[in-house]
Amino acid sequence: MSGDLNERIEESQGKIERLISGIPGYKGYKQKEQRREADKLLRLHIARQFDEQLLRMNAITRKLSYRGKLSDITMADRAANKLQLLIDRIKNASMGYSGLFDAIKVREEELDKLYNFDLAMLDGVSRVAELIDQIEQHYASELPIAEPVDLLIAELEAQNATFSTRQDVILA
Repeated sequence: MSGDLNERIEESQGKIERLISGIPGYKGYKQKEQRREADKLLRLHIARQFDEQLLRMNAITRKLSYRGKLSDITMADRAANKLQLLIDRIKNASMGYSGLFDAIKVREEELDKLYNFDLAMLDGVSRVAELIDQIEQHYASELPIAEPVDLLIAELEAQNATFSTRQDVILA
């Protein structure tokens, strides 16, 4: 997928950008910018996928309120809050910039590692979706939802902890 987004960004360049790319040093700079842009687009895609799951959790919470299940609502809200935190962190994550005089310079290899790290977050979307499926099934069967909600909360805490290591990709 990394190549796909980078290629699509390159293909969208105009004639002037192609002409400017012949200037010494500019091509490397532009390639870094394209990597950052590809990573940003990927993160926004992942955040949208998680947003869809958040909508599902909010629907479950509304249904629980119709049944008057206050303790279940509290648990579902806790899971939704953890999911919202993850979404916000993904949307607002650093794009791998380093200033001219920074001690740590971000090279193309680190930007590629950052992109691959973010790409791995897509797996988390499917795990979250599966757990929300279980919550919906429990709700529909009028079974207690505590167990699948606890599993969802644990999964979201693990994903937030993993996302906290994102900066380590640049520093490694």
